[in-house]
Amino acid sequence: MQEAVKKYTWDGITFAHGGALPVGSDCTEFFRELVRQEVKNIHLVSNSNTPGTNLLIANGQTSHIEMGFSGLEVYGFANGLRRKVEAGEVIFEEYSNGGIPLRLLAGALGIPFIPTYTSVGSDQQFCFAEEPDIYPNPNKIPEISDPFSGKTLGALKSINPDLAVIHVTMADIRGNAIILGTEWSRFELSRAAKKVILQADYIVDTECMRQFPNLVRIPDFLVEAVVYSPLGVWPSCSTGVYDSDEEHFFLMNESLKTDEGTQSYIDEYVLSYHSTEEYRELIGTEKTGQLTASNTAFLMDPYRKYIKSDVEINELLAREESQWTTQKTK
Repeated sequence: MQEAVKKYTWDGITFAHGGALPVGSDCTEFFRELVRQEVKNIHLVSNSNTPGTNLLIANGQTSHIEMGFSGLEVYGFANGLRRKVEAGEVIFEEYSNGGIPLRLLAGALGIPFIPTYTSVGSDQQFCFAEEPDIYPNPNKIPEISDPFSGKTLGALKSINPDLAVIHVTMADIRGNAIILGTEWSRFELSRAAKKVILQADYIVDTECMRQFPNLVRIPDFLVEAVVYSPLGVWPSCSTGVYDSDEEHFFLMNESLKTDEGTQSYIDEYVLSYHSTEEYRELIGTEKTGQLTASNTAFLMDPYRKYIKSDVEINELLAREESQWTTQKTK
């Protein structure tokens, strides 16, 4: 994780992530590493706010946000986002959970914009954070004419982020990935982004991908790196693997109400560990047991025989590195 953030991110990056519902599978652990390495002035693209985005924004690391949904569902409004937007410390551009996926689709198709009825006629069309003094603003979702019917539509600009980090349930060492549960535009995002990193619950043998080829939603040729990240979505849930930690959800959002609370949270839950083992200890054996006793755990049953252990993963990495070194020498 440390290497991935160091190699593929920079100050001022346009960064998108693969979560939509706040309780859904997002790359939370990658966000924590962005906080550790203090990557600044991030232009954040989000289908929906999540614990990771809430933390990153609360810590003052974003300069610009384009988002479809900014709440945290039953856990309340996102206090970190609210605080920074109300203080005027970040530009917040609101779209919808229809608008952001359409923009990602346009990016995936390689077209500059996509026609839409989404948000047309609402303040999401007319209010443009880049030019707040102009209302109604014609530059955010410009009106266009359908050349076939003459009807008026809006035009949504495509999204092609510098980097997308997408949490997946399973990935092989080359970057082929299977996602369980709601997909939430992770397919389109993987095609729209200039570079893609996968954060995976499990590393599996490539034979798993050959056995279930129709489930491989992200193929290896799109992927720059795979990061093995057990419990990497916590406190959110990963379908088939573990449930969301509601207690921690509330604690985290409450902490992000203030700068002091945010720093205290970062000290205790971000900077306090440096390995997977220490991370697991932070969450706790009892809590982990509760979360992994999920009613959706049966969804993993067809794939369990392909899961690689930590020892096998290290052996695979060593073998790949050796083969790569040999190829370079030749």
